[in-house]
Order: sequence, then structure tokens, then C-alpha cells
Amino acid sequence: MKLLIIEDDPVLMDELAARFKEWDIDACGVRDFNDVMNDFIRYNPELVIVDITLPKYDGFYWCRMIRNVSSVPIIFLSSRDHPADMVMSMQMGADDYVQKPFNFEVLNAKVQALLRRTYEYQHKEIDIFKFRDGVFDFKKLTVTVNNETLELTKNESYILSILSQNTGDTVSRKEIIESLWEDSKFISDNTLTVNVNRLRKKLESVGLSDAILTKTGIGYILKE
Repeated sequence: MKLLIIEDDPVLMDELAARFKEWDIDACGVRDFNDVMNDFIRYNPELVIVDITLPKYDGFYWCRMIRNVSSVPIIFLSSRDHPADMVMSMQMGADDYVQKPFNFEVLNAKVQALLRRTYEYQHKEIDIFKFRDGVFDFKKLTVTVNNETLELTKNESYILSILSQNTGDTVSRKEIIESLWEDSKFISDNTLTVNVNRLRKKLESVGLSDAILTKTGIGYILKE
């Protein structure tokens, strides 16, 4: 597995690279912050860790640039602790957010969970799901309605897959969080809300309004 670290602290970057090597993960750090995408394309990583505060452009910018060309898992690693930063990271398409100072074991657990979910989980129960006038393709991570196709992030596709397998029934927030992030004690409840709201807006943009209903205090329903 290859991991790209977009971090301007060389000491931290080298330490992370050394620690991940112990887990057979080849971690490489960005050196030229004027052209991060060049390193991303050249290295072709399976996962990206990115700081918010960077030279030239911030991590939100590079997250958006990566999302324009790839659905690779992205984790923000930042000392900024304002809730708006977490919300912004999710809106840009990130999969998780870890605040500095951090425990490496926690970070590694999140990385391992994302890698397993992304590259080992194959949506065995459903690959294609027809919903109203649309088609959810969980292998391609897309939603297609009347020849208009939208790309989904890994998290969005996973959430939609879980709901699709239980169409018409309420799926609890706890069940989704534990299935999606494996260890719910490391996850803010707001993280799921941001992901679901982002997914809901994408579905609405192609005419699938009110597809995901909220059961207040309980969970979500995919409604035909």
C-alpha cells in the first residue's frame, strides 16, 4: 500500500513515514507544495493524509483538486480544532479528520480501517441498485439518472449501499457509524451527519429528492 503525506513539517512527515513502514505501508511526503498534484499523480497513492495549513494553497484546496480526479480515501491531520474545519473537510470530500496532537495508534487504526473498507470490501450483497429513475453503481461509485452521472466518495457510496440493503427500513446512526468507521469512539456524531447531508444534496441535484429521510434521534431511511 502507498500513502501520500501532504505535510509541511519535515520532522513529522519523516516520523509518520517511518511508523507506517512498520505496517508495510510505503509513505511518501510531498516536497514541492507549489505542485502537489504532480506528486499525487506520479505516486498514485491508495490513501492521502493532508494538513490544512500548508504553503501556497491550503489542504482544502488540494483535497478539492484530488477529488476532481480521484476517489482515493483522504484523512485530514490538523491542529485546527474548530468544528467548521471538520465540516469543511467533509464537504471537500475527505473521509476522516484527526486533530493534532494525535495518538499514532488512533491514526493508524483509522488508516487501516479506511484501507480495508476501500480495497477489501466489495459490496458483495449489491453491486447495482435501481432506485426510482436512477441507478446506484457501488463498484463505480456513481449515481446515474436520465444519462446524468454523479461520482460518489467512498463514504457516500458505503452509506448508500447500507441504506439500499434496507430500503424502507430505518438504519440506525450507530449501525452506520460502526459499519463505516469500525470504531465509533473515535468518531464525532457530526461526521456522519455531514456525510449524509452531502450525499442527500447530490441525490437531490439529479432529481432524487427526499430519497434519504431522517428518523430524528434514530437513523436514516432510503425511501422509494
